[in-house]
Amino acid sequence: MAPAAPATAAVRRVKLGSQGLEVSAQGLGCMGMSAFHGPSKPEADMVALIHHAVAAGVTLLDTADIYGPHANEALLGKALQVGGVRDNVALATKFGKFLADGKVGIRGDPAYVRAACEGSLWRLGVDCIDLYYQHRVDKKVPIEVTKHKRVSDEKLIMKGKVGGGLVKGLANGWCQGS
Repeated sequence: MAPAAPATAAVRRVKLGSQGLEVSAQGLGCMGMSAFHGPSKPEADMVALIHHAVAAGVTLLDTADIYGPHANEALLGKALQVGGVRDNVALATKFGKFLADGKVGIRGDPAYVRAACEGSLWRLGVDCIDLYYQHRVDKKVPIEVTKHKRVSDEKLIMKGKVGGGLVKGLANGWCQGS
């Protein structure tokens, strides 16, 4: 696959949160490429679509470990490896929602968050996730425990695994003021 060409049209950019992450106003949600909206699409077509979006100026690519499950992160990881795509995008993925024995589960405990992050890094083929956020709140774990652990975990933050040490966004279900 040929590398993505530079954008031909200016795409408006916006800041997410207060930590300095700036992305295109329109992002590309990758869920439907490999989960939940019918059968998985042909991989080569989806990689080409991701490259086309980046060439058109899209700089935010969003996925989650539950999509596929895991197949969507692996697909996005393949697209990121070609033509410097990774250097031109902000990569977002989510944790906290998983499938076990065909049923959806929710987890936000620190051990799960750490393991989920390491798995996402491996599937995406990257050493840092720009925006790592919780898909659903685990009602059995105080949000402060999940958030604090995610923000301060030495393996994720201090080693630069997530957004250079900054939490740049929050997702579905986060309480206001978090």
